[in-house]
Amino acid sequence: MWPIDPEDFESLTTPPDSASRDEAWFFLQTPQGLVCLTEQGVPRPVTGDELRWLDIEVVSEHYLGRFRGRCIYAVEASGAIPEGYSAAGLRDWLGRVEPSVFYLAGRAQQVIDWHRSHRFCGRCGAENEDHPQDRAKVCPSCKLISYPRLSPSIIVLVTRGEEMLLARNAQWPTSMYSTLAGFVEPGESIEQTVHREVLEEVGLQVSGLKYLGSQSWPFPNSLMLGFHAEYAGGEIVCQEEEIADARWFKADDLPNVPPKTAISRWLIDAFIDSLPKNS
Repeated sequence: MWPIDPEDFESLTTPPDSASRDEAWFFLQTPQGLVCLTEQGVPRPVTGDELRWLDIEVVSEHYLGRFRGRCIYAVEASGAIPEGYSAAGLRDWLGRVEPSVFYLAGRAQQVIDWHRSHRFCGRCGAENEDHPQDRAKVCPSCKLISYPRLSPSIIVLVTRGEEMLLARNAQWPTSMYSTLAGFVEPGESIEQTVHREVLEEVGLQVSGLKYLGSQSWPFPNSLMLGFHAEYAGGEIVCQEEEIADARWFKADDLPNVPPKTAISRWLIDAFIDSLPKNS
């Protein structure tokens, strides 16, 4: 489940002296979305050579590291979208680009959002400075260090025999179903969160938790920890204003589910792969 092969990406905060900007990728975040070129229906970031000709204002620039030998930058920018380019939200890249490029775009967006929201110290209000070595902000007054924030959350596929529990969020299209998810609360273990969220969202008890993997989910800064859990009791009662519908589904009768890039789909596919082949 590696979103980016460790051999492909080296996370760094300072580019090497020999690094070429012309061939680098720049993930340009504007108020209109991520600026990109589309080649055969697939969006790609702007190169350094292309960036020099764009009439945009760079608000902030952050070096992320090297991906397959290419330098990667996150750039907060303003100005009109140049002719020949387009801008779209990060969700529009989901399923259209290879997973590693999607996660690089997500990393870029998270770093930009963190930089924008941590200009000032949250404890004393002084203007922050960049940390000399780490990707962090340092308050020159009270010395508080602020690293990019991550919000841990769980995502779980509840199973009952050969059936899967899938639910539709009240804000989603009527045909889209997925696994249950929720944020970890202060003082909770990850396992406690799974039990609480399932009980709150659909009124069911679960057992036999099995951890499968994790995924960075940059909407805006989640780290999702994926589980399978077995149904242990209760009747489905959907949480008002949160869950519009929840049902048991078999592998041969699935509704519209998330694309393979999403961890929810990993959980679904892993369960289907575990079923007897004649199911």
